[in-house]
Amino acid sequence: MKTRIKWLLSAFFATFLLVSIPTTLQPAQAGGVTDTEIRIGNIMPYTGPLAAFAAIGRAEAAYFDMINDRGGINGRKIKFISRDDSSNPRMAAEHTHQLVEQDNVLLMFGSFGTPSNLATRTYLNEKKVPQLFVASGDEEWAHPKRFPWTMGWQPTFRAEGRIYANYIQASYPDRKIAVLWQNDQFGRDLFRGLQEGLGVTARMIVADIAIDADMSIDAQVDILKSSGAEVLVLNCAPPISARAIRRAAELGWHPQLLLVNAAASIANALRPAGLANAAGVISTSFLKDADDATWKDDPSIKAWLAFMDKYYPDGDKEDSYAIFGYAVAETLVQVLTQCGDDLSRENIMRQAASLRNYQGPIVLPGIAINTGPADFHPIKQMRLVQFDGTAWQPIGDVIESAFVSKPNDN
Repeated sequence: MKTRIKWLLSAFFATFLLVSIPTTLQPAQAGGVTDTEIRIGNIMPYTGPLAAFAAIGRAEAAYFDMINDRGGINGRKIKFISRDDSSNPRMAAEHTHQLVEQDNVLLMFGSFGTPSNLATRTYLNEKKVPQLFVASGDEEWAHPKRFPWTMGWQPTFRAEGRIYANYIQASYPDRKIAVLWQNDQFGRDLFRGLQEGLGVTARMIVADIAIDADMSIDAQVDILKSSGAEVLVLNCAPPISARAIRRAAELGWHPQLLLVNAAASIANALRPAGLANAAGVISTSFLKDADDATWKDDPSIKAWLAFMDKYYPDGDKEDSYAIFGYAVAETLVQVLTQCGDDLSRENIMRQAASLRNYQGPIVLPGIAINTGPADFHPIKQMRLVQFDGTAWQPIGDVIESAFVSKPNDN
């Protein structure tokens, strides 16, 4: 009997060890991951005043379809679940809760807009759910100590404002400046950078008007023209920028136009404004332009055009938001690939903060993606571009914008 009990105990412990060993050797996976699937959540304004940016989400979905057709990421297919918040922070919060608690997503990725992401940041950080590559240039996405689960992607609005200031000082010294800016955090950040960059010459801003994203602005453009400004900075969404460019032309007012990168879409701003009216506009870029003859033989642009034909045929190849969505989705795939079989949320953030001189195929040469444990600003460089009536043409060299942001959290 003692021998039998001893044998049963030995068998029990052997079985226990066999069951336990795989658990200890294999990384623990978070919710939203199975052997065959990775669930990713996203918030995008498919309707409402900022619906032009919905092309970002559609391009991301199409990119993941392409990745899935190629076998997925380390054998797992991506299930991309994107919800419409109509640029309403309350709706963004509700959808995010549902995505995390009901749809069981592994992470939130590429959600659009400053207000909507601010509305969800605390919740996601408390839940320890990655909020990766936010589609907003606010500096709020780079506080790794206070918000270790939130990371931006694109250059900051404030840095962009400083770049325009430097251009104005170099090319249009002592010229009067007018600014039409969107009355939200996006608009305020870029306007702040512009004023900081101008320094004492900020006195040359003779008129500035704040507007809402869905208002008529003819009267405001009339006021700015009457200021006598020779430089006009348009710091607002694509539809308003288009109306402002067209209205200035109707008035016979031809200042040097500076258009923020977020509105520099040929499809959504320049074409509606009238391509002839938009000729000469200055903006910034960090991604290749498929319409730029420089890239007509570039393998990455050829791949982009083939992607659009096959996976996003209803999309506009001149829509910079589509190429933005493609590029940021490619960066996420790089991070998830680096994770290998450890798709824990902790490792996802660790890999996102371990990008070293990563050159995405659609990112402009000379601009590398770099992150670190104390550096949640992946892209820190831009270059000035000018619209020639057909495409954006580069002017000048790549500009380092990292000086605007502190390297460490505060």
